[in-house]
Amino acid sequence: MKRKKRFNVRRITIIGVLGAISIILGLTPLGFIPIGPTRATIMHIPVIIGGITQGPIVGAMVGLIFGLFSLFQNITNPTVISFAFLNPLVSVLPRVLIGITSYYTYKGFKKMGLKNTRNILYLLWTSIIIYLSYGIYNALASHSYNIWMILINIVLIIIILLIIYFTRKGLKTKSLDIIISAIVGSLTNTVGVLFLIYILFAERFVLALGLNAANTRKAIIGVGITNGIPEAIIAIIIVTTVVNILQKGKN
Repeated sequence: MKRKKRFNVRRITIIGVLGAISIILGLTPLGFIPIGPTRATIMHIPVIIGGITQGPIVGAMVGLIFGLFSLFQNITNPTVISFAFLNPLVSVLPRVLIGITSYYTYKGFKKMGLKNTRNILYLLWTSIIIYLSYGIYNALASHSYNIWMILINIVLIIIILLIIYFTRKGLKTKSLDIIISAIVGSLTNTVGVLFLIYILFAERFVLALGLNAANTRKAIIGVGITNGIPEAIIAIIIVTTVVNILQKGKN
């Protein structure tokens, strides 16, 4: 009983620390990356770390703190799209799921073995590079293309190629599991939030961003790609580094 109590206190402390880090990121410019009319966030990264290292319950609780803070922030400091995040289904639910999906992805790929994990990871990277390259082609083929979006896609492709190179050269086997878990956790946030926004507020959300409401699905998918890929790449870099350090400390 005494050991169980110490274990619970430890978990509560970790939840508090990771939740506080997420809130600090949200209160400072460190937590956001300006991209066009929206801002990509890294507030979900402590949730992913909590899920991978401490399990789904801790991950879900840190995600709950992130979600409740997001709700509070949109009440006290509203923006043109805050109406969507005033709904807990948008601001809270996907954030709770981040730690859960990260944990079970990590556990699942850990059992698959190095070869299968690497093949899936390379397939994922290849798909993203093809999509980004297609975006560059479409932008150049249009008469009124956006230079900013082309540059973002080129930078993202370069970063992905660098990650692939360092993955092959220096990362340990277990880092591949962490990388895929970071991607899944990050996409849980991006896809979960935008999917619920599409279901509940599609046209109003697109109009609030100043985008064309004629094709709301395409506009929201565009926001998801623009925000989701940078968020996933940054999550990979930070989560892989932090989790490897924590696991090394345990050993």
